[in-house]
Amino acid sequence: MSASAPRPLPAHAAMDQFTVADGQLLVGGMPLDRLAARAGSTPFYAYSRGLIRARVAELRAVLPASVQLHYAMKANPMPALVGFMASLVDGIDVASAGELKTALDAGAAPRAISFAGPGKRTAELRQAVAAGVLINLESFREVDELARIGAELCLPVRVAVRINPDFELKGSGMRMGGGPKQFGVDSEQVPALLAAISCAGLRFEGFHLFAGAQNLNAEAICAAQQQSYELALRLSAHAPSPLRVVNLGGGFGIPYFPGEERLNLCAIGENLQRLAARAAAEMPGAELVIELGRYLVGEAGIYVARVIERKVSRGQTYLIVDGGLHHHLSASGNFGQVIRKNYPVAIGNRMDAGSRELVSVVGPLCTPLDLLAERMLLPAAQAGDLFVIFQSGAYGASASPQGFLGHPQALELLL
Repeated sequence: MSASAPRPLPAHAAMDQFTVADGQLLVGGMPLDRLAARAGSTPFYAYSRGLIRARVAELRAVLPASVQLHYAMKANPMPALVGFMASLVDGIDVASAGELKTALDAGAAPRAISFAGPGKRTAELRQAVAAGVLINLESFREVDELARIGAELCLPVRVAVRINPDFELKGSGMRMGGGPKQFGVDSEQVPALLAAISCAGLRFEGFHLFAGAQNLNAEAICAAQQQSYELALRLSAHAPSPLRVVNLGGGFGIPYFPGEERLNLCAIGENLQRLAARAAAEMPGAELVIELGRYLVGEAGIYVARVIERKVSRGQTYLIVDGGLHHHLSASGNFGQVIRKNYPVAIGNRMDAGSRELVSVVGPLCTPLDLLAERMLLPAAQAGDLFVIFQSGAYGASASPQGFLGHPQALELLL
């Protein structure tokens, strides 16, 4: 193989989708230094259309044809990316009126948009009814509000019930169902809510369940899907009309840290095949949906910051870069993590460097929390070099406090 031929990264599994040529990380086929020049400034996020397209195709290959794939745009609401996703998936799930506008502007069909969230404001509900999207109910208050809004606008109100199940997705990085939760309606209260929907004249379409997120255990995900299906089937006996949709949620994780292995998609696909066969007989006319965000886009993105200077303090070397936790809160360990761990990182323009040094990478913010990599072996970097954080396509720019301390915001590029 010639020195200039692209080759896989010999590193963490999270980085194996990217290639290297002449010491440069390639993103969308473009060397990183050229990409930085195209961006015009650092820091920036870059997302690869090719990697996203490949991930969707990989999923489609194992999913039953009857199972719908939705994109949860909270993972990454960059407008250009949402428009791209709308062309690849069957629906978009939003969590605010702002996300709803982005999805509609991106060309998503209203019939294929669902709106979830535990505290929808009256104005948001009105916008959703006017747009004609499916509203996932999370309280009795929303039934009353929507009945009034539908009457005022003389429009049908499409609703599903988000259920807070009596189980959780075991091993999840974030648990969103089971026990007391602000999300959805407790499963034991759902029959009463369904009766209220019928009395209010709302157009009932189905159920939405989301037990947890960021799970790498296929067995646990399959168990949660089975339990979700059984619960939806049981509660359908109380529904005012036949089910048209059962959203089984997502929870598919991606590997961030050493020792984590990729999710076994084949096992999940086989489980969904069985559930789809049951649904055809037990819920005729109902579509099964899986709702994924991080899994679709997380590994397709990187965050890039430029080294401002090297600094040695009492024997410890620091690389100070022009980006930090205000752009990438997750990588700093301050986005809900109990124990801080290093994301996979690299010096993107020194990928072939042989020698390594123990360094910590910090941002420009005046807080010790602004730590992007702690005591990691990296190529010796100098001012002007490009520091890269992988696994950055989800919960990055929009999930970070970009206004903190008044530094410039990060750019976002879709390649």
